[in-house]
Amino acid sequence: MKLKEDMNPLLLQVFRSVVWVCSFITFLPWYFLSGAGTNLDRARRVKARSVSGRPAGPYRATNQVGGIHQKLVWSLHLGVDTLDKVMVHGATRFPERDCLGTREVLNEEDELQPNGKVFKKVILGEYQWMSYEETYQAAVCFGSGLAALGQRPQCNIAIFCETRAEWMIAAQACFIYNFPLVTLYSTLGGAAIAHGLNETEITHIITSKDLLHSRLMAILLEVPRLQHIIVVDSKPTSWPGFPRGIMVHNLVAVQELGERYPYSDPLPSDIAVIMYTSGSTGIPKGVMISHSNIIAGITGMAERIPDLDETDTYIGYLPLAHVLELSAEMVCISHGCRIGYSSPQTLADQSTKIKKGSKGDTSVLKPTLMAAVPEIMDRIYKNVMTKVEEMSSVQRTLFVLAYNYKMEQMTKGYRTPLCDSLVFRKVRSLLGGHMRVLLSGGAPLSAATQRFMNICLCCPVGQGYGLTETCGAGTISEMWDYSTGRVGAPLVCSEITLKNWEEGGYYSTDKPNPRGEIVIGGPNVTMGYYKNEVKNREDFFVDSNGQRWFCTGDIGELHPDGCLKIIDRKKDLVKLQAGEYVSLGKVEAMLKNCPFVDNICAYANSDQSYVIGFVVPNQKQLTVLAEQRGLRGSWEEICNNPDMERDVLRIITEAALSAKLERFEIPKKIRLSAEPWTPETGLVTDAFKLKRKELKSHYQDDIERMYGGK
Repeated sequence: MKLKEDMNPLLLQVFRSVVWVCSFITFLPWYFLSGAGTNLDRARRVKARSVSGRPAGPYRATNQVGGIHQKLVWSLHLGVDTLDKVMVHGATRFPERDCLGTREVLNEEDELQPNGKVFKKVILGEYQWMSYEETYQAAVCFGSGLAALGQRPQCNIAIFCETRAEWMIAAQACFIYNFPLVTLYSTLGGAAIAHGLNETEITHIITSKDLLHSRLMAILLEVPRLQHIIVVDSKPTSWPGFPRGIMVHNLVAVQELGERYPYSDPLPSDIAVIMYTSGSTGIPKGVMISHSNIIAGITGMAERIPDLDETDTYIGYLPLAHVLELSAEMVCISHGCRIGYSSPQTLADQSTKIKKGSKGDTSVLKPTLMAAVPEIMDRIYKNVMTKVEEMSSVQRTLFVLAYNYKMEQMTKGYRTPLCDSLVFRKVRSLLGGHMRVLLSGGAPLSAATQRFMNICLCCPVGQGYGLTETCGAGTISEMWDYSTGRVGAPLVCSEITLKNWEEGGYYSTDKPNPRGEIVIGGPNVTMGYYKNEVKNREDFFVDSNGQRWFCTGDIGELHPDGCLKIIDRKKDLVKLQAGEYVSLGKVEAMLKNCPFVDNICAYANSDQSYVIGFVVPNQKQLTVLAEQRGLRGSWEEICNNPDMERDVLRIITEAALSAKLERFEIPKKIRLSAEPWTPETGLVTDAFKLKRKELKSHYQDDIERMYGGK
């Protein structure tokens, strides 16, 4: 969607004429030197076809080696068929190159906020790097130390830790020594953590000092088999006050334990990871992922990233317990890239933990590759557009004209180097100024945000689709495809078929495009759920050729060029009292672009006629609105004010109509939440989707009130 051009029509015509003349003069030499024609042909080509010729598929990538009728690709490098060999491959080919980087903490300060709260701010130094050889040796030493503590091959070990270099070192140690790695989100509640540890019969767990004190201490007595806790932090070195039978060690001390133990080479079919989801529909489920599953998944992902090599720098900040981040980092290690670690609180210069005047991680690292979730990109989009509104009329007009001009050129497959350097350079610097590929996953990315990122960050956004059950691999849009709202064609490691869903009215015979439940097959489809045969029979099956398939529950539409569009989700689809079907995920995705919305969870009951919403409002926007209305009070009092709820509902309704939502899809009532949703407030994210089941129990009184009950 173009931005509104609010300027004198005569001046606008003069500007367009000047641009047209410049474009005409420079077009031919630029066209042939830049290869724009080739990129346009790539974007327009058919990217996937049905192997069977039927509209239901299965669909495979047309650039598959040997054609669509050959076997799906399952290996990246010859002989590299397990994850320990990926690290060995990197250490052998790139022994002296930087592998894992961490910024040194120079100083920490408490900063008093205007509302009386105290935020901890940090000043960080340069990145300190470990080479590929150093990383490999650190992993071998740690694995040997774990063996000395009694950890045995093919016996589960857990990691419950923030994203950091030590997480990856610990994971590589487990891959080398064939210890199946149980991963748990650091946002999980105590009961869910205890469930995962007990179900997998954990005796050893790797964690951080902060998470040990804030999350694990309270449940230690609920995990009776636990014997050893390994803390990745170097200090303190002694840990008094723990229950009898539990020993606490530092990572460095474990690495120094005695002579090296021999390691047992894993087989491709061995379990590498048991990855727990956050249980959006109940208790967490552990997904069993083999070495060969992840190898196949990262092979498919790597094929969609052009010119990936050891000169690239990746910034890691998403949870490594999530399949998107783990797969992305394994792709980088397989190609010799360097990985610099960050966090959402230190990512950019304006991030919450960065002291004003000091640099965030992207400014120092200057990454070329990044995986992101829509929530992060929506935040960047809204922050930049808010700053655009605050510009002088001349600056704002130039930005809008440049934005719309670049959008027109992009749809033709052309680039705009002059606009990039003169207008969008400052926006691009938000992520370091060198970003060349952004991969979006975890949830649907709105068309407005995707287009904004393409234009203002001057790099392609590859929107991907995959699940933990498929190693995060399913589809990724090609980097020269600038269409929005789609997730690309199947990866070379997977194929997709569409299964009719009669209740929702989706059929593979639908016109103009086939629609149905997305079913993914290939070597990246995982082994199933840990100790959960009932769900395995429901969600997984093996065809007559021995290939595994996973029924995703998502509804897709396949376009003529073979690209997939996610249009619904079976669990998100609610039939209202009058018979209309509402996709709650679609409503949320559309409304998250509203400047007043930091986050939103839509909710509906089949015995009611309308949708309601729980909104985490943008504090800056809501505070300004409150001042305009003459309202005073704390943040909680402003959020609980009925007048503010009505004003925000009106603004959300206008945004929904602009986004072309149907009237029955627009929330009729909302509640403003003064606190971000966290495990402590009863709402946890699973692949960054909110838990509606917990929302119902936590906000039962509000739901009844908004639906006219007691």
